[in-house]
Amino acid sequence: MALAVRISTLTVAVTAAALLAGCERPPVESVQRGYRGTGMQHIVNPRTLAEQIPLNQAPAGTPVADDSGPRAGQVFQNVKVLGHLSVAEFTRHMAAITQWVAPTEGCTYCHTDNLADDSKYQKVVSRRMIEMTQKVNAQWTQHVAATGVTCYTCHRGQPVPKEIWFKAEAQNKRADFIGNLDGQNQAKKVVGLTSLPYDPFSTFLKDDTQVRVYGTTALPTGTTTAGIKQAEKTYGLMMHMAGALGVNCTYCHNTNGFGSWDNAAPQRATAWYGIRLARDLNNGFMEGLTKTFPAHRLGPTGDVAKINCATCHQGAYKPIYGAQMAKDYVGLKGPAPAAAAAAAVATPVDAAASEPVATVATATK
Repeated sequence: MALAVRISTLTVAVTAAALLAGCERPPVESVQRGYRGTGMQHIVNPRTLAEQIPLNQAPAGTPVADDSGPRAGQVFQNVKVLGHLSVAEFTRHMAAITQWVAPTEGCTYCHTDNLADDSKYQKVVSRRMIEMTQKVNAQWTQHVAATGVTCYTCHRGQPVPKEIWFKAEAQNKRADFIGNLDGQNQAKKVVGLTSLPYDPFSTFLKDDTQVRVYGTTALPTGTTTAGIKQAEKTYGLMMHMAGALGVNCTYCHNTNGFGSWDNAAPQRATAWYGIRLARDLNNGFMEGLTKTFPAHRLGPTGDVAKINCATCHQGAYKPIYGAQMAKDYVGLKGPAPAAAAAAAVATPVDAAASEPVATVATATK
């Protein structure tokens, strides 16, 4: 009898430990972010924060270079995007991009011995990524504000960003009696180890699908036409966003009314633009590079790597905790003005030169 009691007690203890394994041990800290009594609090685990802070530090920058003198496009060959910069500033940009993206591999990650050569897919992709960064900084200020982004925001010193996503493979049922999981019930990390659909990204960050599913009445009255499946995908996306930013639901929402904009935090509007930003970049930039990438860079269904919230944020409510990196790189703030772009491909600086400018020097972007 005593042995049975001990075994029973041990079983209860093990079960309790297993149930509590998913909980965070105290202490945790909270910051009130809304009216008292509304539950608008930001919960912070100081141990998690201590791990995140070193990972979200901006690298040391270099002083902005002299903007005088000839343009890079006049001196170097095949400079299609940053040719409006001065030679000195162009060189500084190239050095920074190398450190942000391929510090180990160096210039040869994108270039052959002939720096103007476009034979490496990495160079073609990097040029397009510069254009993408320019668009984000110039046209998506509703999300990135004046802080902007640089290559480092996503890459963090790695040729391939750590946080990317591919379309999920269809379930291999092998036999019909196994049943159709319908893209969920797999406890994937991307949706917080829940049973929610683990590919909300194809639905919301590639396709233009309505995210909001929260009704304003107890029963369906026409205020929302979303079904349970769409609601599950929506909550899957929300779980991803919470993990990607290291926040809880109340960072954007008042839980008294998830569908209310009046009682929501300002960050909800920023997130609304962020969803559309990711969708724009995935369709306008990444999808167009599918045939440029080699097969080993594509996903299991043959699609190209794409962007979600974690690609930039990587666990921080603001990427790199809002470090002002982009302001020091004028070439990434936006596309070259028309006049500057035209001047960058004008005649050689040395009018007496008998050779075309392409043979004077070679360069990159």
